[in-house]
Amino acid sequence: MTALLEAQALTRVLPEVVPVTLVADIDLAIGAREFVAITGPSGSGKSSLLYLLGLLDRPTGGRLLLAGEDTGPMGEATRAAHRLAMLGFVFQFHFLLPEFTARENVEIPMRRLGRLDRRGMRARSTELLEALGLAGHLDKRPDQLSGGQRQRVAVARALANDPPLVLADEPTGSLDSQSSEQVFAILAALARERGKTVIAVTHDLDMAARMDRRIHLVDGRLVSDGRHAA
Repeated sequence: MTALLEAQALTRVLPEVVPVTLVADIDLAIGAREFVAITGPSGSGKSSLLYLLGLLDRPTGGRLLLAGEDTGPMGEATRAAHRLAMLGFVFQFHFLLPEFTARENVEIPMRRLGRLDRRGMRARSTELLEALGLAGHLDKRPDQLSGGQRQRVAVARALANDPPLVLADEPTGSLDSQSSEQVFAILAALARERGKTVIAVTHDLDMAARMDRRIHLVDGRLVSDGRHAA
């Protein structure tokens, strides 16, 4: 079976006066329905790897295949189209647009993709937000929501175009323990109940231990890749 994401000797080096290696020679295959943690000390290349996997950055060496297709030769427009259709992103800070309501923020990726008409987008955004416990907050702006609620809106936005892959960079890092647990439960359900592949960078080792697979980096290199018992 073809992996959804496959890294082959993936490398990212910053061309400074003294070159800085962010990610070095990583070989990795991630399939459907996986719930994967990327861990490692600060500066180990976790976010750099996630940005490469999410087509937000280009490698300086190696290859990245998305659903079996080599992303290296892709132009920026093609990469952007693949991100929009196949990848959903959740970051530590929600990056919601403050002038838009929760529902309008969720509709932004749908407008860009152009699959749904206005009525379809409204129905989809409402369905996602209600499923995430935000039925009473559809028309509130981000400054009217708690941190946990804003992050759930960000998760809904990541799911707007029904992508097979969800990438999260420290999704609970700025939340209190209760909100963190809620967001973790949502991500787990996406993989285990809705068939998404979820890859999350985290410093939270308790969270990583409850995920199905843990990829550990040190100094930009993959030092362990283990699956947890079901």
